[in-house]
Amino acid sequence: MDNGGQVSLEYLLIFSASLIILIAFTLPLLEESMNNTFDVYDTIKTKSDVSKLAQAIKQVYGEGQGSRKTVYLDVDKPVKINVNNGQVSANFKFKNNHNKQIKIDVKSSLKTDSFKLSKGEKIFIVEWPVNSQNMIIYQK
Repeated sequence: MDNGGQVSLEYLLIFSASLIILIAFTLPLLEESMNNTFDVYDTIKTKSDVSKLAQAIKQVYGEGQGSRKTVYLDVDKPVKINVNNGQVSANFKFKNNHNKQIKIDVKSSLKTDSFKLSKGEKIFIVEWPVNSQNMIIYQK
């Protein structure tokens, strides 16, 4: 008559041990997977910001002297954006210490410049003043 209670207790012990073993093996994999997912999100967001800036540069260059474009960026993670005559780029560091460089080619008359962006909203102005040979880009 007492065998029913013993079977239930043994079942609970075996189930608990199995659950602990399952958690011990899957938790590290889950953490690595989440880090990779966050890295992909951060990379896409950084590429989007670099792309917005590159599009503004292309538009101002296409419109010629006297044109101006304002770009609003919402930066989630600190990043350094480099702008030179041939491209807009940013270096991104993953959580596993690997680096990826995001580059977008642009045609412009900009001088080489770089911007260290901290987290938060940023406003950039890309401008080609009238009677000037060079475009300018600055953070407001």
